[in-house]
Amino acid sequence: MRKLIAAINMTLDGFCDHTSMIADDEIHQHYNELLISADTLIHGRITYQLMESYWPSIVKNPTGNKPTDDFAVLIDNIQKIVYSHTLKNVDWKNTTLKNEIIKEEILALKQSRNGGSKNILVGSPSLIVAFGKLDLIDEYQLCVQPTVLGSGLPLFKNISDRIDLTLVKTKTFGCGVIALYHEPVKK
Repeated sequence: MRKLIAAINMTLDGFCDHTSMIADDEIHQHYNELLISADTLIHGRITYQLMESYWPSIVKNPTGNKPTDDFAVLIDNIQKIVYSHTLKNVDWKNTTLKNEIIKEEILALKQSRNGGSKNILVGSPSLIVAFGKLDLIDEYQLCVQPTVLGSGLPLFKNISDRIDLTLVKTKTFGCGVIALYHEPVKK
């Protein structure tokens, strides 16, 4: 079965704010490797619109920075699923729009061999919570930024039932970011 990996940047105090994150070459290379290991990327509307409004333009007009330009190509080419109750259509290539999370559909996607044994990534705070509540996430890859915001969008908003995790690996970056790799404890 393919792994569903929740991968996201967050501040030391648990908030997700794209504008407060370090996105240096080493971080981009880390996410490039993650995208190469996957064949499907799942986002909610807000994250999708943020990514769609920026990365296709970098594909058309590269920055000249290899890790950034490589990331743009990888995210542009990967199969994307966006969950939204308000979007009526999506324009970014390789994107499918869905309006409802159905656990059986995600389980079928995890069992499918469309991409061989490649992973499935989810990278939106609301979907990480929703998939976590449904016990669908196989691994959490949290890049903890060396920043304290004090307020903002908390990553684990609206979690009512405890989710126990086991730390399986860490990775430290020169900029001070620490990637934490956790797996849910089997119930």
